[in-house]
Amino acid sequence: MTTQQHRVYPNLYKDSVSLMAVSSALMAVPEIEAASVVMATDTNRENLRNAGLADVTDARVNDLLVVVRGEDTACEEALALADRLLAEQPVDDSGAGTAQGRPSTSLRLAVAADPNANLALISVPGPYAAAEALKALKLGLNAMIFSDNMPVESEVEVKQYATEHELLVMGPDCGTALINGIPLGFANVVRRGRIGVVGASGTGMQEITSRIHQLGAGVSQAIGTGGHDLSSQVGGLSTLHALRALGADNDTDVIVLVSKPPAPEVASVVLEVARNLSTPVVVMFVGAGDGAPANEQLHTASTLAEAADLAVTLLNGTPAESGATPAAQLPLPVAVQDRLREVASRVSNSQRYLRGIYSGGTFCYEAQALSQAYGIHAHSNTPVTGNPVLEDIWTSREHTIIDMGDDDFTRGRPHPMIDPTLRDKRLLAEAKDPSTAVLLFDVVLGYGAADDPTSHLLEVLERARSLASAAGRSLPLIAHVCGTDEDPQSRKTVVAALEAAGVFVSDSNAQAAQMAGFLVSQIAASTNSGELIEPGKK
Repeated sequence: MTTQQHRVYPNLYKDSVSLMAVSSALMAVPEIEAASVVMATDTNRENLRNAGLADVTDARVNDLLVVVRGEDTACEEALALADRLLAEQPVDDSGAGTAQGRPSTSLRLAVAADPNANLALISVPGPYAAAEALKALKLGLNAMIFSDNMPVESEVEVKQYATEHELLVMGPDCGTALINGIPLGFANVVRRGRIGVVGASGTGMQEITSRIHQLGAGVSQAIGTGGHDLSSQVGGLSTLHALRALGADNDTDVIVLVSKPPAPEVASVVLEVARNLSTPVVVMFVGAGDGAPANEQLHTASTLAEAADLAVTLLNGTPAESGATPAAQLPLPVAVQDRLREVASRVSNSQRYLRGIYSGGTFCYEAQALSQAYGIHAHSNTPVTGNPVLEDIWTSREHTIIDMGDDDFTRGRPHPMIDPTLRDKRLLAEAKDPSTAVLLFDVVLGYGAADDPTSHLLEVLERARSLASAAGRSLPLIAHVCGTDEDPQSRKTVVAALEAAGVFVSDSNAQAAQMAGFLVSQIAASTNSGELIEPGKK
């Protein structure tokens, strides 16, 4: 019998990264349908209600709350597991912390224990993050704010203070950074080098840094700014600080700036600063085309992959080609086109629509923008300009490309890069839909991501194909794997496993979107004229 059970841990605090890991472990218990491990703030309790989990009235704001839903015995097992995991103490082998060797219980004690520390990682509920960040800044620390849901007024206050005191704030909602070779949050294993990255986009930074590594170059620093930094309210305060810092860094020879389209008035200020640095800057505003006029110092890219390629080209001293065809407009390799035409010839008459299921928000955004070149204006919970909003995020409509890492899907649940359970259920739902022509998805590797991203995914993909086959349909699968061979999960291993399962694995997120768009265009051409033709040809 399905039931809901919960447990309240009075006056217990754990950071959000730890809570997501515990949530993921509980979701792995057989017969558990839903699990959430959160601080019992008003916002989190509201999120639980929105996620279909009943409200818990005996929890206070300073309590930690665990809620599980599933079979009776599974719930009991999950709560027992939560007891064990939450009772575990962090191991401190360094000798740092208090005189007794225990971890410090405040920022001030931590600084006293290690006066050389210069960076604090803030991971507390959003309403409290600004106060903690200001404490860190007033102690002379730079800050990485992993927390989200910080009021924008508080973000401005924190960043203005940091700017006035020549300190750096990464975030809020900064999930990715590489500082002095140390990965923070969701990040990949890449070699040190002389390309710096500034990003208001976590997975965008992961794609660029991983590709730089794959091309044989390396990263000096990768500085996340938080997704709201280039809004009109915040004004790019962290981005401007990071650009100037990397421009003055003797170990950085090229800079890459990546973001979703910024507020126009903020973009003009940021680009003017970039043009006047002595270090060349590659700019990639996802979904905004070529971005801005370039000069000998400022270069623009149309895809994440092109931004990395261009940065490595500049690093190697090769001048960027003026007027070169953007990567997004280059044709797919002939061999790839031939394979996709053959696949298109085997789909059924009912299959018409592209379904993109993403865990990386920037990948979702880039895929939407590139799909428009094939006449695909996909519904999305995070639509690019020109695409319609998906009114019911749980049900796809015609062409649909969704970001399952968005707050709409992660309230009360771990991010799909940590726990892909919800993503996998959506893949199966799309496979059952007779109108689905192709499934497009990403797999993100690195620190913070699932330890084994293919163990359950391969079972899901096999079942998805079996469901389609039983209904007389072929189901093409196209994936992009973001990461490096040095990641804990190893990109080479993951790619080999997916290809063995019949998945088309692309070289980049942009190429994956192009492959899906090309395939759908071939299906549409075949439906309209009875033969497969090139997109745009009559």
